[in-house]
Amino acid sequence: MLHKTSSLINSGKRTGFRAFHYTKKLVHCAAVIGEGFFVVYKNQLYKTPNDPKNTEYVQWFCQKLCKVFNIDVQVHGHADQQSIALWASNHVSWLDIPVLGSGARVFFLAKAEIEQWPVIGTLAKSGGTLFIKRGSGDSSKIREQITDFLKHNIPVLFFPEATTSDGTHILKIHGKLFGSAIEANQPVQVALLCYVNQQGELDTVAPFVGNIAMSDHLFRVLEMPKVTAHVMLMPAISVAGHSMESLTHEVHEVMKKGLVDLHQKVLKHPTQFESM
Repeated sequence: MLHKTSSLINSGKRTGFRAFHYTKKLVHCAAVIGEGFFVVYKNQLYKTPNDPKNTEYVQWFCQKLCKVFNIDVQVHGHADQQSIALWASNHVSWLDIPVLGSGARVFFLAKAEIEQWPVIGTLAKSGGTLFIKRGSGDSSKIREQITDFLKHNIPVLFFPEATTSDGTHILKIHGKLFGSAIEANQPVQVALLCYVNQQGELDTVAPFVGNIAMSDHLFRVLEMPKVTAHVMLMPAISVAGHSMESLTHEVHEVMKKGLVDLHQKVLKHPTQFESM
């Protein structure tokens, strides 16, 4: 009886600790979002959401979010700060946006559903995020808009896989938006990322895959031990002489090789992913 009572007390303590941990994290997250809105309205970013200067605020906000989610970001390599580019990255999680945004001053292309998310959707729109509907003619308009941005020295980042993976390999990429880089005569900057846990392995909590609901994944992330997000920047790809098809192929090859190289660099046992 004493042992059973002790177990119940310990279980209650663990439950209480988890509840306190969640509450603390949620309060921190709410405070950061509140700061984001304060900055947006103080500086009236919503009036000119795609002003290139606003990427400074986007980067600041992304760095704040990474701290909330207990993510350290390490950037390997560097981008030519004098060059405007169409950025392309592999896609593992909704966390990719604060991770990439903390290391690079860019605007993002995101799925249209995010625009409808309470609070976050409004903040993302005010911060210059572009939204695209899957499977619609919206991509043509977005391509024109990205082309215009690039011509006016505004960098844009998108995820050409169009969906998330578990981070072990690159999925099929969709190349229609690479036409923006060709039309604007701007290079493509490839970024590869992976989430590594404290054991030196690919983290299994950060990937947003399967049928898990956003709210459930958020709580998993809030409980997640410290993770390091590694971002590797590849040499920029010139669009000179490329068609949309050939550029898409080259980007795909660079992404596949780059992810293998990143795994070799940061994982304790990377060889299991080499043939994927």
